[in-house]
Order: sequence, then structure tokens, then C-alpha cells
Amino acid sequence: MYACLCLLLLFFTTFAEATTYPPGGFHHLSSSLRQNKKKTSKSKSQLPFETHYFPQNLDHFSFRPESYKVFHQKYLINRRFWRKGGPIFVYTGNEGDIDWFASNTGFMSDIAPKFRALLVFIEHRFYGESTPFGKKSHKSAETLGYLNSQQALADYAILIRSLKQNLSSEASPVVVFGGSYGGMLAAWFRLKYPHIAIGALASSAPILHFDNIVPLTSFYDAISQDFKDASVNCFKVIKRSWEELDAVSDMKHGLPELSKKFRTCKGLHSQYSARDWLMGAFVYTAMVNYATAANFMAPLPGYPVEQMCKIIDRFPRGSSNLDRAFAAASLYYNYSGSEKCFELEQQTDDHGLDGWGWQACTEMVMPMSCSNQSMFPPYENDYEAFEEQCMSRYGVKPRPHWITTEFGGKRIETVLKRFGSNIIFSNGMQDPWSRGGVLKNISSSIIALVTKKGAHHADLRAATKGDPEWLKEQRRQEVEIIEKWISEYYRDLKEEE
Repeated sequence: MYACLCLLLLFFTTFAEATTYPPGGFHHLSSSLRQNKKKTSKSKSQLPFETHYFPQNLDHFSFRPESYKVFHQKYLINRRFWRKGGPIFVYTGNEGDIDWFASNTGFMSDIAPKFRALLVFIEHRFYGESTPFGKKSHKSAETLGYLNSQQALADYAILIRSLKQNLSSEASPVVVFGGSYGGMLAAWFRLKYPHIAIGALASSAPILHFDNIVPLTSFYDAISQDFKDASVNCFKVIKRSWEELDAVSDMKHGLPELSKKFRTCKGLHSQYSARDWLMGAFVYTAMVNYATAANFMAPLPGYPVEQMCKIIDRFPRGSSNLDRAFAAASLYYNYSGSEKCFELEQQTDDHGLDGWGWQACTEMVMPMSCSNQSMFPPYENDYEAFEEQCMSRYGVKPRPHWITTEFGGKRIETVLKRFGSNIIFSNGMQDPWSRGGVLKNISSSIIALVTKKGAHHADLRAATKGDPEWLKEQRRQEVEIIEKWISEYYRDLKEEE
């Protein structure tokens, strides 16, 4: 949640300029989750993991005295099925509390008995409890400067090496797993640290969503297609609802009227709060359009996009488009029906997501725009406005070409077929982030597993009785490939003796 994504990947900015939202890709997940006050993951006591903390250096890439400041990085471990020398499955933590990701990545627990694997979930620095400067970690660029993907990958590498030494199992093969931003980290970890991880499962990992490698409209076009596939009328109603929202806002008592229509707990200060609330519901519902009921970003029924469209389509002819859109969005925010009013402007951070704004303003620059063909208000990407916002908030300028410089991305097929190996890129085409993922096989060992109906890292979720056959088959293929990697590793190890 980039996950967000889920997650994530994703937060809406709440800047007032209508023409500049949302400037940074994964900059959506956090805002939506903050708007849901109720936690959506299992409580920590229910998770089958031991919690540990690893003393981690603040800066792995310099030798200045301040670089040696130590913070304690949280990680979870489950050794129930493991035997010494057996494989270690590591989840490369995303932008949030690691307990939340552990509770929504049941696939690893499902396959651990088969492989007799040790399970490890490592929390990303500056998220959850792994905050190097405590409550001051997100206060300024002086502290946030140590938050980036390269430092995070180095954290994982050092922790894994130390863990294997402490377990007296240095020959154990390591496979890394991740979804959304965590999936990107898993793929990059395999490329950067092939001597530590023998393979990576990168689920819903939009590693090509940088530097104009994919069309800027792809994310919102994909969401629009999801709703259009469910119901053309639904797509049209949502597309027309934005004009009605603007019309209500322009009325003499526009904001009080909007507050009434949206059943807000407190009067709105901006029409953009209502707009972002609606957009958030449609974006995240498309992301988590799972085949069965789930509780990742919010409690939702199976195939919630279809359920939203059924709500819209049941309205009598002549009903307000805005009222229909609100009713559909309420499925996301209030599926249980227990919410008496909605907090559109008071945000909480239940999942420890604060920090992604910095990453989006520095290295994770994922530009987007909306075309006239999408169901959202059209806008052109305004990089200069985005840069100004980042300067205003953090005092730093984004580096839009850094990710492709550090990890690659352009001409990825040509590059990785001669360089990389043992990576699974899994994507479901109903996930809007899939358009920025690797969708074709690159080599015999860099495999793209693509499903027509899959949502955001659906394959990493725990198996349920209601899972469709295509999802079962995707997971079966993943297990088969991972089994091959591990068998090859042990064979090579034996030949070295």
C-alpha cells in the first residue's frame, strides 16, 4: 500500500493548484491511507513473527564520523519451518510499517513449509519504527537526506549477511520478495547484490515509470479502462462528475454545499479536498481490485470496481452524476456502513508512511498526466510547478534522471538479457501500475508473469478458497521458478565441495 502500492507506490498531493496534481507517482498511497483512520492490517500480536531490531549505520556510503550514528532497524522473523542451511525468504520493506506488509504478504508464509524456508521481513529506514532520528526524522532535509533507496538496499544487504552469520548458516540461499515499491527494491537488490540474493520476485514493480520510458498518461488511462470494462455508463458518470463538482463549488455557498453532499465531519476549506477524496477512492479501488474480499487499504468486497459501478448504475435516470460518484466512492471509505461522516481534510498516519513525500521530491520522480480520454479531469504534467513545491516543502530539487542512472530502465530488454538473471516480474493488467512494469520475458531467467485480471501484487496475498484459477496458476509458476533457482544453487554449491 504500494500496498501501496500498495501501494503503493501512491499518494495524492493536496496542493491547491488544480493543474498540477498529482506530481509524483507513488505520491498517492499515503494520503489515501491516512484518510482511513481504522487500521487495515492484523494486530501485531496476531502475526506469526518474532520482532527484532538490528543496529544499522546511518550512512553506508561515506566515512565521516556522523555516518557511524546507529539506529535500530526493525525486522520480523519466522523460523517455524526452517532448518539450518535451508533457504531464507526476505521481504524488502516498502514505505510503511513492516507489520502491515507482513500481514498482507501471505504468499511467503504459504510456501514456507514447502521450501522449509526462514521468513524475514525488513522494515525500510525512516518508516514505521525504523526512524534514525526518532520523532525528528522527518523534520528537515538535514535528517531526511539519509532516506533513499540506495541506503535502504545497503541496509538489507548488511542485515542479511549478519543474520546468516548469527544463524551459522552462511550457505543458505536468499530469495528476496517485494510488492509495489518493495518489488522495485527486490529487483534492484538482485541486480546490485547478486552475491547476496540468488533471485527476486518483484510483484507490481513499476521500475519503468521513470524518465518518460512509458507514456505519462498510462496510470490514469489504465484506471479508466478498468471502470469502462466494468460499465461504460459508470465510466461516463464519473467523467461527468468533475464538472458538477466545479459547478457546486462555484455557487454562492459552494463549500458548505459540498460539505453537505460529502457528509463531512467538518466544513471543507477547499473544493480540491472533495476532488482528491473522490479520485483517491477510484484510484485505490482499481489498484486493489482483488477477486476476493480483502482488507489491505480498506475493507472491500471482491472485484470492488464492479461493485462501485453497480452502485452507479442502480441510480435512476436523471440523478446527479456527483451524487452517484459520491455513493460509489463511499464503498471504498465506508464499506462497513459504520461511518456517520467523513474526514476529508484531517489526516492520520496509522501505517507510518510519512517520508514518501521526501522520496517523491528527490529520487522517486514518476511524472504523470491525464488525457482527455480518461475519466479524470485532464491535466498536463507541470515539472516546474512540481519542482517549486518540492523546494518550498523541503528546500531540495528533484533529480528526475537519478533512478535510471543508478538502476537503469531505458533499453531494459537489451541491457538485462546480457547482464541480469533470476528475476520474476509479476503484473496484473488491472493494476494501473502494471503499465510501468516489465511485461515481456527478457531472457530465460528474467521472466514476466502477466495476468489479464490481476490487481496490485495480488499474487503476494495469502491464498483463499475463492481464488480464481489464473491466480493459482500464476503462483504455481512462481513456486516452480523459485524451486529451480534454489535447486541450481544447491547443485552449484555441491560442485564446489
